[in-house]
Amino acid sequence: MDCLFCKIIHNQIPANISYRDSQLVAFDDINPQSPHHKLIVPIKHIVTLNALQPEDKELMGSLVLVASKLADELKIAEEGYRLVINCNSGAGQTVFHIHAHLLGGRQLGWPPG
Repeated sequence: MDCLFCKIIHNQIPANISYRDSQLVAFDDINPQSPHHKLIVPIKHIVTLNALQPEDKELMGSLVLVASKLADELKIAEEGYRLVINCNSGAGQTVFHIHAHLLGGRQLGWPPG
């Protein structure tokens, strides 16, 4: 297993895990881009958004719901937060295991840069 996120999911690499259930794990990004920067990662290894299958609809819905729950727990839900999923290297994906970035705790500009 060479996937960094799979190693975190399986406790082979330490991480500050803030959420775990049967489908998803959330932990702090090691290079935060905002005061609150969590990664929400499916336990199922899916390389990119392009590899999603119809049976992954519920998983992706759960990912968004967990992001909302974490935003509420972090007290950034009302102020505002961003949920980002990059697809492939041209969009900034560096770990090829699908994941969402939950960002908040500061004013976020657009477009992100």
